[in-house]
Amino acid sequence: MSSPVTAAPMPSVIRRTLVVGAVVSAVGLVLSSSLFPHASQAQPAAAVAATAPAAVVPPPATPPASNAPLLVKGLPDFTELVEKVGPSVVSIRTTQRVAEEAGEGDEADAQMREFFKRFFGVPMPEQRRGTPGAPNAPKRGSEQGEERPRGVGSGFILSGDGYVMTNAHVVDGADEVYVNLTDKREFKAKVVGADKRTDVAVLKIEAKGLPAVSVGEVSRLRVGEWVMAIGTPFGLENTVTAGIVSAKARDTGEEIRFIQTDVAVNPGNSGGPLINMRGEVVGINSQILSRSGGFMGISLSIPIDDAVKVADQLRAGGKVIRGRIGVSIGPVSKDVAESIGLGKAQGAMVNGVEPGTPADKAGIEAGDIITQFNGQVIDKAADLPRLVAATKPGTRSTLKVFRRGAYKDLSVTVGELDAPRAKAEGADAAPKAVSSAALGLKVSDLSAAQKRELRQSGGVLVDEAQGPAARAGLRAGDIILAVANVQIASGKEFESVLAKVEKGRAVSVLVRRGEWAQYAVIRPAQ
Repeated sequence: MSSPVTAAPMPSVIRRTLVVGAVVSAVGLVLSSSLFPHASQAQPAAAVAATAPAAVVPPPATPPASNAPLLVKGLPDFTELVEKVGPSVVSIRTTQRVAEEAGEGDEADAQMREFFKRFFGVPMPEQRRGTPGAPNAPKRGSEQGEERPRGVGSGFILSGDGYVMTNAHVVDGADEVYVNLTDKREFKAKVVGADKRTDVAVLKIEAKGLPAVSVGEVSRLRVGEWVMAIGTPFGLENTVTAGIVSAKARDTGEEIRFIQTDVAVNPGNSGGPLINMRGEVVGINSQILSRSGGFMGISLSIPIDDAVKVADQLRAGGKVIRGRIGVSIGPVSKDVAESIGLGKAQGAMVNGVEPGTPADKAGIEAGDIITQFNGQVIDKAADLPRLVAATKPGTRSTLKVFRRGAYKDLSVTVGELDAPRAKAEGADAAPKAVSSAALGLKVSDLSAAQKRELRQSGGVLVDEAQGPAARAGLRAGDIILAVANVQIASGKEFESVLAKVEKGRAVSVLVRRGEWAQYAVIRPAQ
């Protein structure tokens, strides 16, 4: 946004700072002239020594107490880092073949496309003339159409032979990609590979002897440490910003955990490096958390160790191969953990198992809580897909699951990630209804056809959920698979289990709805 012609008045805080500085300087000059009136005149060294007062030896310094405040000395100087890393940072512009000739607003459009793509998750709407229903059709008389600016971004040189790393969203949908170096050279780049799940892309330009970055160790990065970013925000090349590491391993639900900083990152910074005080790249600037779309103090960077692993696979085969086992999962709440005897709210609860997948073959069931994968503890549900995705397909892995009050070890052969399979929905209610007034439930047995369709060996269908059951979230059409940690196969077993539950006590039930399963805790009315 352009600034008005008339300069805004200097903020009062800054003005006061300048005034105080002037007063301090003046006082310093007065003291200097009064104590050393001839300091500005040249004198022989011997005369100065003769007239100087005798040195006063200060008493030995007292060691600071253990609880003494920690004093931070000065602020960092980034000049050497900029000189070292700056030549390795590149500006990336992308173009797209469109139907009509380029207009006057192309540069602004290029910057706004990056804004829309990153912060709204959709491409910027195109305003094109031409035949309705064919907005991308080539211009009449031209086979390829006009090349038009599409977006701007940043990147950095990964190796001296021309490999460049950036964000996948920077080059997503581009027809042509151009890399601009700090020495003003421009190269047409080839997209070696782009991985949307981690937002990492690798480009290749035909050049040799390029200044490559030094890759740092994310494990050495500390919260509160100073870091610096160089990029092309809003098309302004080689812009330097700095801040501190706000958090490490920030979990946003995506495949990787981010480095959170307060470094100013804006549209166009995407793909640029995050640099530590040793001049090493520790991350790729990728996202910001913002309500307005502009920088608001929270920036997220992809850890460089994760990015390098992805880049190695992209350079080797053009894509990233991930593992999968075929389960849908959800978090474990504190109430559920206590009600089923798990104790601590941890692990990933299996909501559903896809037929024919490794999880299905391994005997994993809906309602299982996976607490370990290959010996690694699953603290949050999001930990499991990260660990599985990082496992090479074909690897035989171990799972520890909590099932109906006891732990069980299972073995699963990890498959390769592919599209999920469509499956059938639940069926209508079957006869032979039973009820529990205390829980507000009416249930019925599943028919043989329903069991085959749902791939369930047991369970009861909820015909009606009122009072306590409704408050717990149950509704007609749900299938109850277990009650009080006991698997049930019929309405008769449902009644038998409830008869053993202490009157007035909360009851945990494992409920399947569609293709998902979830625990619920029903608290009978007092």
